[in-house]
Amino acid sequence: MTSHVSRRGLIRAASIVAPLVFAGNRPAMPAEVKVIRAGFQKGEPVEMTARATGDVEKVTGVPIEWIEFQFGPPMLEAMRAGAIDIGAVGDIPPIFAQAAKADLRYIGANLGAPQSVLLPPGSKIQTLADLKGKKLAFGRGSSAHNFTLLVLEKASLKYSDIEPISLGPADAGAAFERGAIDAWSIWEPYASLFNNRPGVRTLTTNAEIGTQNGFIMASGAFVRSSPGLAAKVLEGLTAAGRYANADQDRTAGLLADATGIPRDVWARALKNDPFRVGPITDAIVAEQQKTADRFRANGLIPIDIKVADIVWRPEA
Repeated sequence: MTSHVSRRGLIRAASIVAPLVFAGNRPAMPAEVKVIRAGFQKGEPVEMTARATGDVEKVTGVPIEWIEFQFGPPMLEAMRAGAIDIGAVGDIPPIFAQAAKADLRYIGANLGAPQSVLLPPGSKIQTLADLKGKKLAFGRGSSAHNFTLLVLEKASLKYSDIEPISLGPADAGAAFERGAIDAWSIWEPYASLFNNRPGVRTLTTNAEIGTQNGFIMASGAFVRSSPGLAAKVLEGLTAAGRYANADQDRTAGLLADATGIPRDVWARALKNDPFRVGPITDAIVAEQQKTADRFRANGLIPIDIKVADIVWRPEA
């Protein structure tokens, strides 16, 4: 079942195909959990595939209520409020949530998070340094926010050297189309949706700037009450990632049907996105700590945080 809690998005919502029938005995449902409430974004291939294939239900034996969000920050706000149990987000929403003392846990990594800075038709910007003094849009507290900082570091610019415009994907897309912003820091599939339009240029991507990761997050209460179930959720999402990657053409078709974004756009987007779920390693924690320190140094979070404090790993 699916609930909708986000504002009207950039694209039309559409139905997902029903979960596939699978063989074998269904695991017994834990008495304490009758349904897992999962936040998802329609541009996130792993959860979209899991929603279509039933991979999480196959492993856990627990029904999933899929709840749609436009991007990560409102998803983690809902998780913080106890409205959802799990969800996949970019690298920055967990940092803002931890700084706000939210009871959340990292339970897995979604390796690779493609990002781009797009320029509208007629833009005179040629280099990263040309962003100085310009209106650069991104979702505050999203992975695009971090990519913005990485781009500025690469250009030897300060955060104060640009005019940051905080907009979610829908509003940023509209502003981009009418020329109200000078540049747009955004993730897939929005980058591929816009980057082949007449006059639109890609200033840079994280292929040049540096790789980012996404994360599977869970509420602290969910992990504490059902650690075995949390581990099985991660197992199911890992399987969904493998399934999605095994046939990207099939996945592009699934996502096109679900979102209304053309299949060819999804095909291009998926080539840029490894969407591979796995455990959180020490190296991933160290990289995420650098990101948290970067946001603290720029005055974007109010306190120092230690990422490792909210990392959960299944017991061996």
